[in-house]
Amino acid sequence: MQWTVRSERSLYADGWLDLRLADVELPDGRHLDHRLLRMRASAGAVVLNEERCALLIWRHRFITGRWGWEMPMGMISADETPAETAAREVEEETGWRPSRLHPLAYVQPSAGIMDAAHHLFVSDRATKIGSPADAFESTRIGWVPLADVPTLIAKREIVSSSTMAALLYLLAVPSAAGQECSSPPSD
Repeated sequence: MQWTVRSERSLYADGWLDLRLADVELPDGRHLDHRLLRMRASAGAVVLNEERCALLIWRHRFITGRWGWEMPMGMISADETPAETAAREVEEETGWRPSRLHPLAYVQPSAGIMDAAHHLFVSDRATKIGSPADAFESTRIGWVPLADVPTLIAKREIVSSSTMAALLYLLAVPSAAGQECSSPPSD
C-alpha cells in the first residue's frame, strides 16, 4: 500500500535540516498530518587494513548521551560527489587518506520519519598523512577487528545505524573473509 502526499510545508529549515508537515492520504482515503525531517545527504567510509580491522573513531554523541565507535562520515557539499565527501571525512577525522573507495551501501537510517540518504563506501587501504584536522570529532581513533563487531553491537559500543550497516555488510559478504585482527583498538 502506498501513501500519497497531498501537500507538504516547512515548519523550520536551516542549512542542516528541514522539519516539515505533510498531509498524507492513506490507501483507505483517511488523511493524517505527518511530521518529517529532510536532511542533506551524507557520505562515509570504512577503511580496512590487511588484518581485517576497520578504522573507526570513538566519540561521544551529546544528543543520545552515548559513546561509541563510528565510521568517519559527513554531509555532502554541493561541489562534491559522495565518494569525495567520504574520502575527505576519513582524512579530516582520522588523519588517514583512503585509496580506491568502492560503493558499499546506500541507507536511509530512519525512513519512517526522515529522508537522510547515507552513501557508504569501503577502502582496503589508506596512508597515514598526519593528525586529524577535526580533532574535536573523536576522543580516539582505532583499528577495530571486524570479528569484534557483533560483541561491540551487543555491548552498545556501536549504535550508529550507518556504521552498523556498513560493518555488518562487510562481515556478511563472502569476499570480506580474511585474516582476523589480533590487536585491540588503539590510537
